[in-house]
Amino acid sequence: MDASVIVVGAGPAGLVLAGELRLGGVDVIVLERLPAPTGESRGLGFTARTMEVFDQRGILPAFGPVETSTQGHFGGQPVDFGVLEGAHYGVKAVPQSKTEAVLEAWALGLGVDLRRGHEVESVADEGDHVVLETRGPEGPRRLTARWAVGCDGGRSTVRKQAGFDFPGASATREMFLADIRGCEITPRPIGETVPNGMVMSAPLGDGVDRIIVCERGAPARRRTEPPPYAEVAAAWQRLTGQDISHGRPVWVSAFGDPARQVTAYRRGRVLLAGDAAHVHLPAGGQGMNVSIQDSANLGWKLAAVASGRAPETLLDTYHAERHPVGRRLLMNTQAQGMLFLSGDEMQPLRDVLAELIRYDDVSRHLAGMVSGLDIRYDLGAGDHPLLGMRMPRQELITASGKTTSTELLHPARGVLLDLADDPRLRETAGGWADRVDVVTATPHDLRPGSPLEGTRAVLVRPDGYVAWTSPGSGTGPAEALGHWFGPPR
Repeated sequence: MDASVIVVGAGPAGLVLAGELRLGGVDVIVLERLPAPTGESRGLGFTARTMEVFDQRGILPAFGPVETSTQGHFGGQPVDFGVLEGAHYGVKAVPQSKTEAVLEAWALGLGVDLRRGHEVESVADEGDHVVLETRGPEGPRRLTARWAVGCDGGRSTVRKQAGFDFPGASATREMFLADIRGCEITPRPIGETVPNGMVMSAPLGDGVDRIIVCERGAPARRRTEPPPYAEVAAAWQRLTGQDISHGRPVWVSAFGDPARQVTAYRRGRVLLAGDAAHVHLPAGGQGMNVSIQDSANLGWKLAAVASGRAPETLLDTYHAERHPVGRRLLMNTQAQGMLFLSGDEMQPLRDVLAELIRYDDVSRHLAGMVSGLDIRYDLGAGDHPLLGMRMPRQELITASGKTTSTELLHPARGVLLDLADDPRLRETAGGWADRVDVVTATPHDLRPGSPLEGTRAVLVRPDGYVAWTSPGSGTGPAEALGHWFGPPR
């Protein structure tokens, strides 16, 4: 084998997955078609849950000081994300190019073998390994691996070659996005409807403005190159009356509103993550974030299986957990598209939604959906409020000093929090000491209503989700440890 795992695509999803695999002790090759990073700004920041994912691995400081905001939207209707404790709409003003640079440096530092300029032409699952035919600077090559993962975007070659079903709706319209210098553009909020379309503009700093323009009736087109800036400027002038043709484009792109999702995230030894598994309207900036979270869910599981620590059945939980998240992503982005891309006929519904959002319960629901903080995996019987949810950052007091639940996840291992100083629990967990860290601690926050109130023990998976609690789970600790981390030594 050339590697235990080959990841195709060096975008955020591929880089996060590769880093997670290396933290799990697995050798990995990343194949990227482009010879160098594009440097395009694309997504501008990341959501609250993605910020937590980066913090769990100690990556967050690499972004430098970050600015967050509680003010977000759903389909252009303002939503206060601050109604969720500790929540925000996301980190602002971080271009995707910087996110990718931080993730690439992290992955390379972990020993990932990143090969740029290598395009995958075919993928074949041979039963006990996968064969990839590639073409790169040295010409055609044949690579083999135990597993392959497609993180190669909405037009994924891996998805097509491996025979994944990809049902859904094709794009019905085309929209433009451009970052521009040299223009005085009045800021326009997302979802501002104008006669014959929707426009948005916002300053990005350093003299650059971003615009988005959707002209009603513009048909979807399958472009192989970015649209000419003159075409974007003409559409902006038709909708706003402002001439920006004298501006200097930094980056120009066209996108649509498809809604497709594969029926299975795994076929044999080939898996998909990110846009390779689901494509949608980029409403609310969710695409990159859900992709990163796909990889955070898959990485530790595939590492455990590829290294022989856990059975292949663990990979079944990747589809079971992430497919519903992708399905809900398509649902909410379609709903948002209807709200801010439709004409006056949608105004009554916009007005009703604006009234409903004034209720905190509605705002909490929408904020949880867009931020990813409301994801709850079905982990079977149990009534603890944290079971299946992500573990919120908690300050903990241990014999060696203070720490946090987030810092304990930096090595990408399971964490069993012994909150009752229970020697029997620690003895039971001893068989998984090579995979799970047992930490005896006391929560710093013991106020009524705190997340760990009345909890004796919590098993946190490497991706930060709570897999077992005492009390509150229908199984014992040994059963939970065996299910998520394989048999004991």
